[in-house]
Amino acid sequence: MPEKINKYLIYTWNVNGIRAAEKKGFLDWFKKSKADIVCLQETKAQPDQIPDNIKNVNGYKTYWFSAEKKGYSSVALFSKSEPLNVYTGFGNPKFDSEGRVIIGEYEKFVLVNVYFPNGGRGPERVKYKLDFYDELFYFLNRKFKTNKGIIVTGDFNTAHKEIDLAKPEQWSKVSGFLKEERDWVDKIINLGYTDVFRNFNKKEGQYTYWDQISRARERNEGWRIDYFMVSNNISDKVKDSKIYPDVMGSDHCPVSIKLEI
Repeated sequence: MPEKINKYLIYTWNVNGIRAAEKKGFLDWFKKSKADIVCLQETKAQPDQIPDNIKNVNGYKTYWFSAEKKGYSSVALFSKSEPLNVYTGFGNPKFDSEGRVIIGEYEKFVLVNVYFPNGGRGPERVKYKLDFYDELFYFLNRKFKTNKGIIVTGDFNTAHKEIDLAKPEQWSKVSGFLKEERDWVDKIINLGYTDVFRNFNKKEGQYTYWDQISRARERNEGWRIDYFMVSNNISDKVKDSKIYPDVMGSDHCPVSIKLEI
């Protein structure tokens, strides 16, 4: 008998506060999404602050990892099928205290939902961000690379190429498009990962984040900083990837992949 192929529609979305997103129609979007798995970043909530209607979405298992600091960072995973294992953090208190990583291990792949640090508060924070990249990918390659495909998704807080943001020259000295940050995205790709969205869409103007204060979304002056980085051993199993700029409720928009594995 041929091996059974499972199909997954997986979304990632930095919601910029799950409680705020809920008031802006998050659950309406969720129901329409037909998602098998949803990865959320920047939920900004402790477990006791999450509304029950979000924590208990019909048909989904939900998993949460919160920062020690209230109202900060934090990630969540919604899954129709129960993962074999769920890991919160990756074993380094320096990074895990900020509630940035939740990992779902499935039969044929590992899904890593990450809210990568923002380097915007100065050189020390850029170093923290780059150290986080190093530590996470070292952990993933050591723990999973030999036996399963790996999907790393979330808000990477870095635009990779000039095509990935509206004003590359103007923003080249801003964290999120610094050379050392962009070099690290190259390093991830050289470790054996594919930025799968670009396999399906090579157009300009494809952004996932817009500054709210300057109302940049109205002019589509944005950044593509939310990714699915898929290990090369399963990147051909990704059959589509899309950005949804018309979905409101956050300064980011959702991104999806269709996985057949």
